[in-house]
Amino acid sequence: MTIFSRISMGGLTTAAAFVACAMAAAQTLEAPVDPGAPTEFEAPVDPDAPMEPDATVEPDATVAPAAPAAPQRITNPVAEFAGIDKITGRIITFDVYIDETVQFGALQVTPRICYSQPQTEEPKTDSFVEVDEITLDRKIRRIFTGWMFAESPGLNAVEHAVYDVWLKGCKQKSEVPAPDAAKTN
Repeated sequence: MTIFSRISMGGLTTAAAFVACAMAAAQTLEAPVDPGAPTEFEAPVDPDAPMEPDATVEPDATVAPAAPAAPQRITNPVAEFAGIDKITGRIITFDVYIDETVQFGALQVTPRICYSQPQTEEPKTDSFVEVDEITLDRKIRRIFTGWMFAESPGLNAVEHAVYDVWLKGCKQKSEVPAPDAAKTN
């Protein structure tokens, strides 16, 4: 569940509570309530009936089973990015292993985590990414830290004067050798 889902659900819950309160207030205003009369939520009580101890409620076979748990996110070792060089107009797709830094033009892209959903679920792919810019005086300046979403590439893409970078997806494997394999060769 992403943070956007939580915000939306939180807003829905607040709105639903507001509507419920408004409906209860409207019902209260429409018909006066006799304090001695049973409400729609409680059964009438016979004062001469013997008191019964609280009975244990047995589960009813007609009750629907609990909803299945939400599918788990898949943690992937590779994030796939696309970048455009606005000077040449070239679009390049490149893979980056988690916690590895890859340079794209004057930008250094470092994904920290890359999540996706199982293929049986609605696609939701997101990655927490840090992007640094190498300035002309060779200083490194952080220009982006945050989540990128593959389904909404324009939402949190890095928009630089010369280079743009956005998340395309997450992968379990890549054609590019892993950073550890590159060091051993």
